[in-house]
Amino acid sequence: MSAAPTRVFIARLAGIAVFDPAGDQVGRVRDVVVALRLAPRPPRVLGLVVEVAPRRTVFLPITRVTVIEADAIIFDGRLNMRRFQKRESETLAIAEMLDRTVRFCDTGEPVSVVDVAMEPTRTRDWLIAKVAVRRRTGRGLRKRGESLIVDWDAVEGFSAVEHGQGAAGLIAAFERMKPADLANIVHELSPKRRAEVAVALDDERLADVLEELPEDDQVEILGNLGVDRAADVLEAMGPDDAADLLGELPAEQRERLLTLMEPQDAAPVRRLLTYPDESAGGLMTSDPVIVPPDATVAEALALIRRPDLNPALAAQVYVCRPPTATPTGQYLGTVHFQKLLREPPPTLVSGIVDAELDPLRPTMSLEAVAMFLATYNLVAGAVVDENGHLLGAVTIDDVLDHLLPEDWRETVMDAVAEGSADPEEEALRGTT
Repeated sequence: MSAAPTRVFIARLAGIAVFDPAGDQVGRVRDVVVALRLAPRPPRVLGLVVEVAPRRTVFLPITRVTVIEADAIIFDGRLNMRRFQKRESETLAIAEMLDRTVRFCDTGEPVSVVDVAMEPTRTRDWLIAKVAVRRRTGRGLRKRGESLIVDWDAVEGFSAVEHGQGAAGLIAAFERMKPADLANIVHELSPKRRAEVAVALDDERLADVLEELPEDDQVEILGNLGVDRAADVLEAMGPDDAADLLGELPAEQRERLLTLMEPQDAAPVRRLLTYPDESAGGLMTSDPVIVPPDATVAEALALIRRPDLNPALAAQVYVCRPPTATPTGQYLGTVHFQKLLREPPPTLVSGIVDAELDPLRPTMSLEAVAMFLATYNLVAGAVVDENGHLLGAVTIDDVLDHLLPEDWRETVMDAVAEGSADPEEEALRGTT
């Protein structure tokens, strides 16, 4: 292996881009597969779990990795696209080793695993040679224990697959992942680990992940949170996603959670729940980008520049008379972001609205909404009531979500990619 460092801490590999020899990115590292061996022999690194589009993880043998750098991994171009399936003899270093409680062999002192490091051998193998651990102080919550890097054979306690491992290490390792990617990882976890991860995530991050999960996973996780935390997470979700999730719950549980939510957060969700699921009203979000007629182009661009904004919602602003919270005052029209980019910053948005495009009505069917967006090449459309008040906007991603089969997320996450066995991979990983 060329350009290989002498020691690589595995937690730092999470999320790193993987490139082929031509410089094209094929995916990102999600974990490292190791084979535990009888003590005191260190584990052997078998390969990397690489996530490739669409939301599929594959196995990349470590023998095919040619370069490991701080922000990139390059391999020799050979990659079997068969979906990765962990075998009983294998351990995922990030998901199953980080944050585990182990003990020093000589003293029995318990310590927490912060990271593990792999090192190359003369035979081109990679072994887990070092363990970064943190001592427990036992002297108050504010004090953190001493951190040490020790040899692999200095500690014991890695044999049980999930025993002693908290969720904090897993969360830290995937901190840079997009919500959809983290949702894929959460979906693959056992129910116990899924519940632990949900508790460890903050409300905003968990809300983002829930929005990307299949409905069954959403309901399971929400039910394990406790009603107060569940209400907080629902408040952090988009109103349309919160309404979709609440719509899957029994009426009594749904009403209890709505009552616990802040009134200003619950109100738009309640409105959305009054519409049929596959209508414009049921599809829409009640929180699009809305500006008054005296707003300038510069102000509108600042609003759609928010990094947390859905790209489809950021594609246009809706101009309405006050109040600008839905349901708004009189809807005047839409200004698309390309129009905003072509106009001088001081220009008032009221002078550049597209008022010729008829808005959607809340009772329009899913099929009618899809035809509307396709006809006018739009990624979102305004939903306006019979009195001319803007109620929300339907985005193309929500339309596709409802047009696809009900279990499409599970299908994407669970489908096993077709592909033949890789002889080199089988030789490296062995048989189960």
